[in-house]
Amino acid sequence: MSINTEQFTTANKATVDSLLAVANTALASAERIAALNLDTARAALEDTVSGVQSVMAAKDPQAALAAQSSLAQPAIDKAVAYSRTVYEITTQTQQELAKMVEAQFGGLQKSMAGMMAMAAKSAPAGSEGAVTAIQSAIAAANSAFGNMNSVTKQFADAAQANIAAMTKKGR
Repeated sequence: MSINTEQFTTANKATVDSLLAVANTALASAERIAALNLDTARAALEDTVSGVQSVMAAKDPQAALAAQSSLAQPAIDKAVAYSRTVYEITTQTQQELAKMVEAQFGGLQKSMAGMMAMAAKSAPAGSEGAVTAIQSAIAAANSAFGNMNSVTKQFADAAQANIAAMTKKGR
């Protein structure tokens, strides 16, 4: 069994395309987080200036305390909204990357199955045990990957439920 130049070139192109997809996904996520941080900083500055102005415009200390107290709940709501948005961005990014990994693993499975079929056909007599052992190892790896995906999804679902519960309490 030999790999020709075309197969090698195709494999390299697929690898580069995969790396570019991962990099673009990570950069898009970083860009969204940076934009969120900039918007949040801008809003916080505006809220601070507005709050200081309302406290300074108060006619007496009680009015100043009331103005200052009225600023607390909106700040908490904005912090919860910020946290929720960061969580959503990271969850979406994680899901996109997981899809890419699954697609790559699916391609690897097909490739390995094809190579194993070719190896089994061209294997010398008496090597059936080795081929069977390799096929068993591949099946075990596939099962482990499936279990890992299942556990990861359960963890993500639990985390999402916890975030939803925490944000409901914050309101």
